[in-house]
Amino acid sequence: MPASTPAPPGLHTALASDEWFSACDPALQAELLRLARMRHLVPGEPLFARGGEADGLCAVVAGALRIGALNAEGHNALLAYLEPYQWFGEISLIDGRPRTHDAVADGPTQVLVVPREALLAWLDTHPAMWRELARLACRKLRVLFIAVEELAQLPLEERVWRRLQLVARGYGSRDAPRRRIRLSQELLAQMLGVSRQSINKALKALEAGGRLRLHYGEIELPAPSENPGSPAPAGPAAG
Repeated sequence: MPASTPAPPGLHTALASDEWFSACDPALQAELLRLARMRHLVPGEPLFARGGEADGLCAVVAGALRIGALNAEGHNALLAYLEPYQWFGEISLIDGRPRTHDAVADGPTQVLVVPREALLAWLDTHPAMWRELARLACRKLRVLFIAVEELAQLPLEERVWRRLQLVARGYGSRDAPRRRIRLSQELLAQMLGVSRQSINKALKALEAGGRLRLHYGEIELPAPSENPGSPAPAGPAAG
């Protein structure tokens, strides 16, 4: 079990950089912080495993988490790369079923965990707040629709570009995207289900076209004003 401590004071402002949390009813915001515990993970340590018991709603506070699982061939399949201050875990919170994927620390990582039973007890007395959890689940569903559509229709180079845009925007959690992404080519390959060599080739083609810059351990996305010829990232799926 990862070490845990109470949520530190002053965390509310940082969490409010997430679109979902900032739009939540203030009563729910306050209760999430009151109930939360901070878990401290060392590199490679799992927060939870696929099939594990649903233990709460979570938010990355520092570091990053790799969300994924082994595929049928025994290779790592990466679903998402979560950074501060992204919330997750709402699916198991809502349906009470086991975790759908593994969550593993990518470097030293801190995660805020709101215990499931305590949060459910509060929601029983504040049923209107379930709408807020539904908003979080719907945001993830829209991202899934986009990813499935792109997988079926776009060439790899464009899929790489749009996935980087998605990561930079925190899967819809940030209005202003990050300019620099610390995502290795190996993890990006796992995310898109292709070889590292294919990712390297696609990234170099994107760099040659002026759509990004490659640095050691980082990928830099130019500001829109520096990259006028680039198409906008995919918008929300219909629904």
